[in-house]
Amino acid sequence: MIGFFKSFLNKFVLDLFKRKKHIKLGLYGPPNGGKTTLANRVCQDWLGEDMGSVSNVAHETREIQIKEQINIKSNGKELSFNLVDTPGIATRIDYEEFLKFGMKEKQAKARAKEATKGVIDSVKWLDNMDAVVVVLDSTKDPYSQVNITIIGNLAARNIPVLIAANKVDLKKSKIKKIEEAFPQYDVVGVSAKYGNNVDNFYGALFKIAGK
Repeated sequence: MIGFFKSFLNKFVLDLFKRKKHIKLGLYGPPNGGKTTLANRVCQDWLGEDMGSVSNVAHETREIQIKEQINIKSNGKELSFNLVDTPGIATRIDYEEFLKFGMKEKQAKARAKEATKGVIDSVKWLDNMDAVVVVLDSTKDPYSQVNITIIGNLAARNIPVLIAANKVDLKKSKIKKIEEAFPQYDVVGVSAKYGNNVDNFYGALFKIAGK
């Protein structure tokens, strides 16, 4: 009975998206997973411009960023969406981490405060999302508290999810581990930096958007 209800609910959600011509697509994930790099890739491919700046320092993106009216095409289909790049989700933000990158204490504390607010805003914005791409660093262990928290929040809201296993250009990349950790979702390996496999990524977006 539970399985039937879940199947019915998933079908209802997908049917709802099919009637929507324009959706909000959120990029979520832990810091430094490559969300903004992927956002820049999408925006460059379809708009000819970047979304935001990237850095090796965690929490470079500390405010919600939005690019409106992105239209992508794949296999004769067209998808229109607003792309929402969110600050990295973290369960703990310590200003001392920023000191390691040469920041002064005052600057580090300010960044930590902004990053904390960004995390709160990211979670709040989940209620506005029609679909979400979770961007994970495929060279890292997927069984982290942060990843499980993100996936748990999405599952609780029954939001369609695609996992982008980023950084497949690196030797330590292990997509299989991410697939094993979250078997309930489709996983697409990409290199947001170099554009590897982005065509398959675009094709997968149509599935979670119910197109």
